[in-house]
Amino acid sequence: MVRMKQLAQRGQQLKPRGNGGAAPVRSRDRIDTWRKWYKTAEWQAIRWDVLVAARFTCVRCKRIFESAQLVGDHIRAHRGDRDLFFDRANVQCMCATCHSRDKQREERASLLD
Repeated sequence: MVRMKQLAQRGQQLKPRGNGGAAPVRSRDRIDTWRKWYKTAEWQAIRWDVLVAARFTCVRCKRIFESAQLVGDHIRAHRGDRDLFFDRANVQCMCATCHSRDKQREERASLLD
């Protein structure tokens, strides 16, 4: 019977990818500094409260989703206004599809008017 050689460990030869696990900084994030507000604990708490109050149901299509498929949508666009951004009464539960497709189309159309 032939004896097999043990392979050398190769993991030490690999170079780490990316920037050490830190999220990449997009150019729009440098311009729109309010985008970092979405990562705050305050926003996460508001979003979760809205999802629970709505019973994980989209206000547009009335379907029930898992929390990862839902977004906290601003009823009135905040446009960088911190008070309006963190206003609990200005946030509603919406599925990602309705938010990304329908709501964004409506907001873009209103900007053109």
